[in-house]
This record gives sequence, C-alpha cells and structure tokens, in this order.
Amino acid sequence: MISFRSLSERAISSHDQVARALGMEILAGKHLVGSNLPNEADLLARFQISRTVLREVLKTLSAKGLLAAKARVGTRVTHPVHWNLFDAEVLSWKVAIGLDDDFRRDMAEIRRLIEPRAAALAAERRAEDAIAAIRTALDRMRIVDQEAVRFAQADLDFHLAIGAASGNLLMRSIASVIETALAASFSPIAPREHPELHAETVAKHEAILDAIVAGDAAAASAAMLGVINDAAPRNEGGAGQHGTTQ
Repeated sequence: MISFRSLSERAISSHDQVARALGMEILAGKHLVGSNLPNEADLLARFQISRTVLREVLKTLSAKGLLAAKARVGTRVTHPVHWNLFDAEVLSWKVAIGLDDDFRRDMAEIRRLIEPRAAALAAERRAEDAIAAIRTALDRMRIVDQEAVRFAQADLDFHLAIGAASGNLLMRSIASVIETALAASFSPIAPREHPELHAETVAKHEAILDAIVAGDAAAASAAMLGVINDAAPRNEGGAGQHGTTQ
C-alpha cells in the first residue's frame, strides 16, 4: 500500500492527499477491479480523518470514474474503461506511479490525432499574438546554456502555445493535459550536454513555426507529426529515441 505520510507532510486530514493516495493505489492495481475498498472503519483508522472527509474523497474518486458505490454492495473499483484519464489529477497520479509501454503508446496515438491538426489550424488562423507566444517559447528552447528542466519547460510551452493557437478551446484543453503529462514523464536533455541533439530538436520545432507563419497547414501538420514520432516509443513499445520531452 502507498504510504499516506510519504506523499505529503501536510495534515493527514487533507482531502486532496487522501484522494491522491487512494487514487494512485487504484491506478497501480493495489485495489483490484471489481473489488470493494477496505471498509469505512479501516479507512478512517488509516487516514485519521472524519467520516465527512472520507465520504467527500469517495465522491471525488467516483466522479473521476475510479469508484462506483451501490447500496448493499459497497464502494467498488471500476473497470479502467470508466476511468477519466483526461482528468488532470488522474493523469498526474498515473504519471507519478510510472507510465508503462502500453500507456506511452496510447499517449503517442492521441498526440498523432490531436497535435498535427492543432498545428494545421494554427497555420490557417495565424493569430499574431498566438504566433508570438510560440516564437517566444522557441527562443527559450534555443538557449544552449540552460538546465534540462528549463529546456523542458520551454519545450512544453511551445506545444501548449500551438494548442492555444489552434483557436479550438476543446483541442487546447486536451492538448494541455497530454503535454503536461508528457513533461512530467520524460527525462529532458540538458542542451549543453547534448549539443547536436539540442540543435536537431530546435530545428524540428522551428520547422513547425515556419510552416505556421507561412500559413502552410499541411507542412505544419507534417512537421508536428515528425516531432511526435521522434518522441514516441519505438515500435510502439519501449523508450523513445531521445530524452526530449516532446
């Protein structure tokens, strides 16, 4: 079982931390699909919380699709098909316990569906402020003398800016969740330690921006797909070729 105290030094009555602890355990398979959670008395003793807090936690997890409560049956763990993995908290919990190859493959497939189209829409709409945000992120990516985490954040901001530049609020929202999860799950590169890879990564992102500025939707889509394929698991099973986040 995941230790509650190992997750946070905050008060043990925290609703968010109890939800996180149980949510991560469900995602990790500690509570089997179709099985009941430990009874109320055990959960109260474990987390040292009130019944009111526990009931709110269970409501939260039920709203995210992880649990289902039925009279005379109890609170059961639902099948993964019901889990809302586009919920930012659920996805953050999944990242925290570690992404397996199948989940990385699934994420790559979703990226191929969403991000090339977002880049194409950005090229079609060419909003000046949106392009400026993309360019600013790319300029930050170009900096050689920076830590890996700063490069990764600039990379993330580049992709988030393209999601925003699509002008589609739903696409922007989905892309934001996916990109944030990716940034948390990949090991970024330090530009000064990998100069050739850094230059190659920046050039491929620059090609996306150039196509957007030129209003070439097809080229923007193709350039984005190339970046995604570089970061995707090889043969849909295994780590990506590079340590870049995108």
